[in-house]
Amino acid sequence: MHLGFELPTPNASAWRLLPNRWDFVAFPLIIGAIAVAAIGFHQTLAPIATLHTQAISLDPSNLPEYALRTTLRMLAAMVASLIFTLTYGTLAAKSRRAGKVLVPILDILQSVPVLGYISFTVTFFIALFPTRVAGAECAAIFAIFTSQAWNMTFSFYQSLRTVPRDLDEVSRSFHLTAWQRFWKLEVPFSMPGLIWNMMMSMSGGWFFVVASEAITVGNHSITLPGIGAYVALAIDQQDLHAIGWVILAMTVVILAYDQFLFRPLVAWSDKFRMETTSSGEAPESWLLDLIRRTRLIHRLLVPGAWLLATAARLPFRIRAPSFPKMVPAIPRPSSRVADAIWSLLILVAAVVVAWRVVNFVSTGVGWPDVGHVFLMGMITLLRVVVLIVIASVIWVPLGVLIGLRPALAEKIQPLAQFLAAFPANLLFPVFVVVIVRYHLNPDIWLSPLIVLGTQWYILFNVVAGATSYPNDFKEAATNFRIRGWQWWRQVMLPGIFPYYVTGAITASGGAWNASIVAEAVTWGHHDVVAHGLGSYIAAATVAGDYPRIILGIAIMSLIVTLFNRLLWRPMYAYAEEKLRLN
Repeated sequence: MHLGFELPTPNASAWRLLPNRWDFVAFPLIIGAIAVAAIGFHQTLAPIATLHTQAISLDPSNLPEYALRTTLRMLAAMVASLIFTLTYGTLAAKSRRAGKVLVPILDILQSVPVLGYISFTVTFFIALFPTRVAGAECAAIFAIFTSQAWNMTFSFYQSLRTVPRDLDEVSRSFHLTAWQRFWKLEVPFSMPGLIWNMMMSMSGGWFFVVASEAITVGNHSITLPGIGAYVALAIDQQDLHAIGWVILAMTVVILAYDQFLFRPLVAWSDKFRMETTSSGEAPESWLLDLIRRTRLIHRLLVPGAWLLATAARLPFRIRAPSFPKMVPAIPRPSSRVADAIWSLLILVAAVVVAWRVVNFVSTGVGWPDVGHVFLMGMITLLRVVVLIVIASVIWVPLGVLIGLRPALAEKIQPLAQFLAAFPANLLFPVFVVVIVRYHLNPDIWLSPLIVLGTQWYILFNVVAGATSYPNDFKEAATNFRIRGWQWWRQVMLPGIFPYYVTGAITASGGAWNASIVAEAVTWGHHDVVAHGLGSYIAAATVAGDYPRIILGIAIMSLIVTLFNRLLWRPMYAYAEEKLRLN
């Protein structure tokens, strides 16, 4: 008897598990990624003696292997930076007492140059793995991590501090725990800005990849196979053909991780935009569309997605202080006493650290050296301020233009990543030849190298701010016919201001880092040195003079921290109170 319907059969269920044509396209990509990661991990287990027997070669045929190893180091550093960002940024934003310590420490950490970290971490990591390449790899990854993490952490911190109050109140009305609110509201709200800063951090890592792969500190010299070591050797041998090949290799790598990593993330994060109307244009990714069209791979990913969603909904009770309200409550006496004790502990710890630093530095330098280093710091500060102002005037309008047009952003994204990733070292031939030939002043003409890699922090953050700006507000401005300067002053600049402050802070910190490379330039036998704190620290690092290294880093950290306290932190507070989306 025919009943008019058919029961599901085992064959039908099995058919739904069979791969479709999109699976056959996606599977090789996944297998290739796994194989690349496995090869990279196997290379870290090789004996450290291989670093001495396998010398870096300028043969272009070696560039694919070098590019692969550099990319794996940068991805490992990116994973570590993301974990650090979610942990550190949350503690700094949600705990008032922890924030008093963590935010100034973050200011100091971003001001410490990469060479400063390398000076003290190479020996430590090699001691962990004395017979394996893993020690040197960890030192390089940590150096790249220090060029990525601070930017991402500042972005996440800014997002947590500016979550719209109405959304926060809705989450509380649904009785979400702090754990649920974190994963359901705060992380999604921060995702668009965080991903654009991840792109900037990934590209910014290329700027210091030479220092991380070709390490020279005193008597220690370690060279890891990679793009950075290739660039260092090409500069040393003045090989312009090798520099041309490495630029081509970098272009291919940047396009690859743009297509396979960041473009899918940007398209995925678009669903977290805070708006109730459609934006008309949405970013697209062929890879994300490919994964969505697969049958078997999609079903294999479902259990993992279900586990993550379930973990985000678990009602963990984690005590997390709420953000300050418009009218702060009067603290209880017990709270005042606890704050006083906490502040006293912080002060004592700071005094102890300062005393230890002074004792160590005094063994190798005197008060005249301190005055000289402080003067060098003021010269570098002047360069940084002037260059940040110029970069802001240029990139804020362009960033808004790009961010409001997703189609344009997709076209500009790989170009911006390439320009941000372009190491200043590759421009040394041009700057050195021009300065030497025309007898130009290095104090002026080396300055553009400082902002070459750091100006993009401003652009990427402004693009992130414009991208995440609610479409509802834009339509309201259009309906009210708000145009011209009024549109900039009352609509767009307030909306992107928190993102701009984050970009300016990280650009400023990055500029101080870049001064190590930009104020002391070498091309073959030609050395061009500008006056400044960066060239002082670079010379002390090469000489292995640890008292002078610490003195330079301490002065740099002090200047950057004071500058952030006097300028950027008040601007952050203004953005939180006055320009927060409600």
